[in-house]
Amino acid sequence: MSIAHEFEYKKPNDLREAIKLFSAYGKKARILAGGTDLIGWIREEMVAPEILIDIKDIKDLAKISFKSGTLTLGALVTFSDIIESHMVLEKFPLLWEAAHKVASVGIRNRATLVGNICSAVPCCDAGPPLLVYEADIVVRGKGRERKIPIGEWFQGPRKTALKDGEIVVAVQIPQPAKSHGACYVKLGRYRGEDLAQASVAAVALPKNIYRIAFGAVGPTPVRGLKTEAVLRGKMLDEDVYAAAKIAAVKEIKPITDIRATKEYRTHMIEVMLERCLKAASERLVGEGPEYGTDVI
Repeated sequence: MSIAHEFEYKKPNDLREAIKLFSAYGKKARILAGGTDLIGWIREEMVAPEILIDIKDIKDLAKISFKSGTLTLGALVTFSDIIESHMVLEKFPLLWEAAHKVASVGIRNRATLVGNICSAVPCCDAGPPLLVYEADIVVRGKGRERKIPIGEWFQGPRKTALKDGEIVVAVQIPQPAKSHGACYVKLGRYRGEDLAQASVAAVALPKNIYRIAFGAVGPTPVRGLKTEAVLRGKMLDEDVYAAAKIAAVKEIKPITDIRATKEYRTHMIEVMLERCLKAASERLVGEGPEYGTDVI
């Protein structure tokens, strides 16, 4: 399908110019980075911007850095960049594992982490990992910069906490512990370029502390705080798994759509949660499947 909609196209050389343009056009403008979601939306006439502001020439936004215990991922960092980063694999393995689950190689080469969360679809692969890593979204507008906790970012399907004139410049992730185990499980209908029917992310920390998040089973990705409370301080066994599953089902709000029924999603969240927790807890102590290995 071709793009029939007409729009202006600007490619600023620095962030200041990009923010100036974006502020001037307001809701009539869209930021173009990877474009893997945006171009499809324009083709399908879901959005009709008057101007696209292409930020791909702003090189400072393409950096990955780790300083003082915090990982910073610029707005142009792609999922392939994450996969190729040995530092991300070593210090934030959940993010590295989740990046492998995004669509296909071709999409991962273009799609950005920031674009994924800005699209804010319920099944976005970056949502659950960033929730359990307790990330901050760094945004900049005309004359101001602020950080938005990831728990406040998703406001609804395709809705975020961004204000008019603001651009996301980076995602910052504090290292949860010097040693942690993690796992990301995504259920799709087939391998390759498919959206999630359901997803679960888990981080296992020392002293039996767990962080849990779910994707594609509600209007937004959601942190499983009640499930975490059930698990806190307990060794994983059949009784604990059973209690965690009961809590998880109460936290999700799956729907029936073209990809799965709500009943199937509910059942699979229970299965995925147990396998995800088992893998994360084993990885915490240097055992279990290697990162990148499917557990479902």
